[in-house]
This record gives sequence, structure tokens and C-alpha cells, in this order.
Amino acid sequence: MDKVLRMRAGAENLYRATSNARVRETVALELSYVNSSLQLLKEELEGLSCSVDADGAGSDGITVPMIPLGLKETKELDWSTALKELISGHFGEDSTSYEAEIRELADLRQAMRTPSRSEAGLELLAAYYNQLCLLDARFVPPGRSLGLLFHWYDSLTGVPAQQRALAFEKGSVLFNIGALHTQIGARQDRSCPKGASRAAEAFQRAAGAFSLLREKFSHAPSPDMSPASLSMLEQLMTAQAQECVFEGLSLPAPAAPHDCLAQLHLAQEAAQVAAEYELVHRTMAQPPVREYVPFTWTTLVHVKAKSFHALAHYHAAVALCGGPSAPPELLALQQVFRGPPAPSLPQEPEERRKLGKAHLRRAILGQEEALRLHAVCRTLRRVDLLQAVLAQALRRSLAKYSELDLEDDFFEATEAPDIQPKTRQKPEVRVPSLSQGKAADIFHRLGPLSVFTAKNRWRLVGPVHVTRGESGFGFTLRGDSPVLIAAVVPGGHAAAAGLQEGDYIVSVNGRPCRWWKHAEVVAQLKGAGDEGVSLQVVTLLPSTEPPSTGDRRPALRGLLRSQKECGWETPAPARASPRPLLGWSCKAKRGKTVGRPPPASQP
Repeated sequence: MDKVLRMRAGAENLYRATSNARVRETVALELSYVNSSLQLLKEELEGLSCSVDADGAGSDGITVPMIPLGLKETKELDWSTALKELISGHFGEDSTSYEAEIRELADLRQAMRTPSRSEAGLELLAAYYNQLCLLDARFVPPGRSLGLLFHWYDSLTGVPAQQRALAFEKGSVLFNIGALHTQIGARQDRSCPKGASRAAEAFQRAAGAFSLLREKFSHAPSPDMSPASLSMLEQLMTAQAQECVFEGLSLPAPAAPHDCLAQLHLAQEAAQVAAEYELVHRTMAQPPVREYVPFTWTTLVHVKAKSFHALAHYHAAVALCGGPSAPPELLALQQVFRGPPAPSLPQEPEERRKLGKAHLRRAILGQEEALRLHAVCRTLRRVDLLQAVLAQALRRSLAKYSELDLEDDFFEATEAPDIQPKTRQKPEVRVPSLSQGKAADIFHRLGPLSVFTAKNRWRLVGPVHVTRGESGFGFTLRGDSPVLIAAVVPGGHAAAAGLQEGDYIVSVNGRPCRWWKHAEVVAQLKGAGDEGVSLQVVTLLPSTEPPSTGDRRPALRGLLRSQKECGWETPAPARASPRPLLGWSCKAKRGKTVGRPPPASQP
């Protein structure tokens, strides 16, 4: 693995250094091979098996391998400089006191780079994604970035991409959440109903992650996160989930040959899987996806489309030749075949036998074509399990055909009609649970996000000393975390000390109170003696007001760059801020609080 990493580093340096188009194309191809080798080595190191073991290649329980995605790779990142400058410059705090928080964030990112292929790995990725959303809300001003350069590699080609937008980091982590779901789904034992159900759930979650990524982010610098690629991946995962549904319906025991209705249901389910894979294959064959998707993927999807089409015809033939049918079964048979107009179903058993033979011929031709496509791809030829599944299906169809073939059949029936796709369990695109553990804000000490974010501008005032008069301190309070000065009595002690309506109390007698409840602040003020109380407040400034000097340190300049300059940002309606994924509260306006505040009180 170290050797492969050194090769990738060298190829990456050459890719960035050269301006020759042919050289860059050659290096990109070499990066693709190196990335594939690295993914295989990582899977071996993790003990990842993307398909169940072929313990019994001749049994009916074997399943076709699925297509999992490799995780995107990233380089190490130093959060320290950028965050410390923001903490000291914008928040007016001692940045050295936040080294533990910065180290915790760095450790979380380092652990996220190599998650386990399990639910614990998903929780780790979701925890880091949630922290990125909190970082975006607290440290990234509108239209700017943190000034950090995020490096990520394309999941399939290995070509490096880098941007300063935090959205690139968030999108890459969300992509890895979807990719990890594909790996979890691909390694399930789908020869049992429980395993098939878990695999279907994992692929639906993967489709949801790619759908969310396509909707929330745009202008990705990496081909694997382009809208066309994400749409293809969503279709692919939905098709694989539909395949798991079919496998689950055919378990624990396949439908009996004499069960006409069960065979018809399986025929339509197989036709539905084939239709899903045909859609994926058409998408893969269109540019720009065609130049990006591995040939192995395209071939495997084509093989599955042909195989499930053949399987649909096989089950239809078994239903036709299963013996005498009751009127409900005849009606069901009539609805299975696709028109227009729907072909009339033979009433005589002999005619139905000949039609069953016609369906078996189509099944055999489709399975032979699937085997031919399998042999064309050199990589797929090494997948013995896939060949075993295809060969077993072909042998079963040939055996059934020999049972129906009679010596006095001097003419063959007309071409068998297509099977109408239909499913009783349509897979849904399910967004992964990104807030499983309700991640705690690492930079919680900076204060509530409703006020203390880089999106707000404020002036730190104090500490100011306020004494108690005959009618109290001369101000009323409202709200929680932080407590707001709702009103100031004109001519009172608070007004004389310089306190204003709309100020937020952040310190009482030297004790930080940004997270205190309303009752806690009131109790502290009421407990103050005749000597008074020392308060520190922040005054929110209009967004157009220039940076304040004096009590606040100068704002950080020159570090932040526009996300628009980076070319990748979260899309939003015209001049409206995008709705946060985690649902944190909006900015608090001067003199107002977010939500429904408790009644004002006068200490």
C-alpha cells in the first residue's frame, strides 16, 4: 500500500505540473489504475468482501455480485491557523484556550478518513458531517470561506481536486456516506430474507445520499460528484435495491412450479429489475458518464438486464406450463403480457405449452447473451460467482425446455410477448440519518449559534459596573442563552453605565453566561449586594457598519475568499440563504429574540 501511495503522489505531482493535454490524459489514466489498486488493497486490509462466498455454486441460494463504491480519499488538513485567527479576530476570544477543541476536530477528521465498514463507520462519518454543518454556521461568513484548501481524490479515477469552499468538504463526506452504504449492502448475505432486506435498505440509503448531494450542492470540481454521475449512481443503487427485493421475494423457498400466481409475480418482479437495469445502462452509455464509468460496471449492468429479462420469461413459461389454471389465474396470466394490444391467451393446455416453449426460447437466448457479454469483459471473466449464476440459470432453462419439447412439434409457436414489469415493493430513495447521535458542537464555548457566528457582527462592551437603585438596576431581561436586555429605563443606572436595549449579557461578575437560562441570570442579579454588579455585553451591529475598534480586536482580513471564486457553493434561491440541514436557529435581530421568549423580568 505504501508503494501505491508513493506512485499516486508522483502521478499527482506530474498531473499538476504539466500543461500538455496528452500528458495529463495519460497521467489521469495512470491515476485511475493506481486508485483502483489502492481501493482493492484497502478492501483486503479491512477484510471487506463485496459479495457472499460461493460456498455452493450449484445451489439455488447463490446471488449475483453487486457494485459497491470505493471511498473518496483526502489529504491531511491543518485547522489550527484559520480557526485560531477567526476565534481571536472575530469572536474576540483567547484562541490558545481553544486548542483542545481544534485538536478534537482534527482527530475526528483523521478518524473519518478510515471508517470501519459497519454502522459504527456510518456514525463516524455522520458525526463529522454534522460538525462541518456547525462549522459552516459558526465560522463561515456569507459569500466567504475559511481560507483552507480541501484536497480530495475522485473515487473512481483517483484524479485530485482541491477547493477552498467548505461545501466541497461537506459534499465529499456525504458522498462517502453513500459509498459506505453501498459497501455494507454489497457484503450482506442475500441468500436469506434478512440479509436481502438489509442489503435493500443499504442501497436505498446510498441512493438517498447521492440524491441529497445532487440537490444540495452544485459545481463540483470532482467528476464523481457531478450531477450526471450522481444521477447515474442514484439509478444504479435503486436498481440494486430492486434486485434485492426480487431475491427476498423468492426466499426462503422459490415458488413451486405448480403455483401459477407465485410464478407470475416472480416473472413481473424480474421484468421490473430488468427495466431498472436497462435504464441504468442507457444512462451509462450517454456522455459525459460514458467516458467516466468503468467498462466493468457498464458490462455488469448490461449482463444483469439481459439475465433478468430471461428470468422473467422463464417464470412466465413455468406459469403457463404448470398445469390446469383456475379463472383467476387465467386473468392474471392475461395481465402479465405486454401489448399493445395485449395478446389473447390460449385456452387450451397444449397451446399454452407451446407458448411456454416460446418464452423458454427467449429465456435461453437471453441467458446465452448474458454469458457472452460476461465473457467479453476481462475483469468479469474472473468473477467465478457471476458465471456460476448465469450458467446455472441457463441449465435450468434448458432442462425445462427439454421437458416441454415433444417429437411431434413440427412448428414453433409465434414470438413470445414481453413481460409487463410490476413490483409489489418499489424501493424508496431514503436519505441517510445524518443526526443519529445529535452531535454536540465542539466549539460550544463560543456561545449560541443564534448570535455568535461569523455571519453576525458585534461590539463587545465592558465590563461595566451597574449599581442597584431604588427601582432596581434600570433594565428588564428577556430570553435564554444568551439573555437579552429587552428594555432600559431612561435616566436609570443601566442607561448611565452605557447599556442599551438589544444588548446580550455574556458575563456576570466575570463568569461567562452565554448559555445561562433567564432565571439563572436574574438570580445572580438579585443576589448582588449594594455594591452592584459587573456586566459584559455584546451589541449586534448592522451588517453594513464597518468593523469596530476599541473593545473588539480588528476583524480578520485577507484570509477569507469567496465561495463563488472557488466555483462550488450551496445553491440558494435569489438572494436568500439556503435552509440549514441541521435546523439551527436564525440570527437574532437587535431588540428581538428568536422563537417565543418568556415574559420580560426586571431584576
